[in-house]
Amino acid sequence: MGMEWMPIIIAVIILIVLAVLFTFIPVMLWISALAAGVRVGIFTLVGMRLRRVVPSRVINPLIKAHKAGLDVTTNQLESHYLAGGNVDRVVNALIAAQRANIELSFERTAAIDLAGRDVLDAVQMSVNPKVIETPFIAGIAMDGIEVKAKARITVRANIERLVGGAGEDTVIARVGEGVVSTIGSSEAHTKVLENPDSISHNVLGRGLDAGTAFEILSIDIADVDIGKNIGAILQTDQAEADKNIAQAKAEERRAMAVAQEQEMVARVEEMRAKVVEAEADVPRALAEALRSGNMGVMDYMNYKNIDADTDMRGSIGKLTQDDEDKNNEN
Repeated sequence: MGMEWMPIIIAVIILIVLAVLFTFIPVMLWISALAAGVRVGIFTLVGMRLRRVVPSRVINPLIKAHKAGLDVTTNQLESHYLAGGNVDRVVNALIAAQRANIELSFERTAAIDLAGRDVLDAVQMSVNPKVIETPFIAGIAMDGIEVKAKARITVRANIERLVGGAGEDTVIARVGEGVVSTIGSSEAHTKVLENPDSISHNVLGRGLDAGTAFEILSIDIADVDIGKNIGAILQTDQAEADKNIAQAKAEERRAMAVAQEQEMVARVEEMRAKVVEAEADVPRALAEALRSGNMGVMDYMNYKNIDADTDMRGSIGKLTQDDEDKNNEN
């Protein structure tokens, strides 16, 4: 009974071994490489498995490169994969560069890919330039009128400067700076409207693509619009500020005048208080003079007559002044 099951057990063991072997060793991938004319050893594929490299990520791009006539090796593609690069995109970029007669080495392509740039897109942009459209850029002419311009920048990728070169945002910022400078140097906004191409000629001649990953081919002004009268707004604001300053100074002078008036009133009240105090001392002085004999009864009567005469004269003068005021009003 045991001998009868032995062939079946051996067959199952062989099937299990073959399944594990075909799972660990990509035999079909090895056969595909041989059929495409790419000589890859079976132990090379096993080594990739041991180095935790997905063999298809290396062998399929290698087959593609071999068919395109590129001279790349398995070690180059595997090292780029281990460095975290996209092997398939690098090979596609090399094939596109070869078809476009662009001189591009594998090392340069791998460096661009590891730098985070889309190297295939860069090669395609070298063949087919890209148009970057800026938002409306506002500048103020010398006559104070705001002018808004929108530019279209035609750029081509500069593969030599892709690593370490500035991106699209820098190009847009530099073009915007040039547009603002050109508009600001114009004597009148009408000159900008008459010759919008003067903006593009002035900006293009500044070499704005230096240090960037692009080569600027042309700068075209797509639209020009008139904005606010900034000069008039500034003059209005200045006049309002001058008016506020004048009002503040006038309020300061009024406050000083009120303070001086209040000070004079206080002084008058103080003088009146002193007069009242002095008048209160007169009866006491008269009584003291009468008691001490320094003033007689006749002297006191003369004093009272003089005081009554003074009051009468004051009343007559007041009546006369009132009559004159009424006559002046009539």
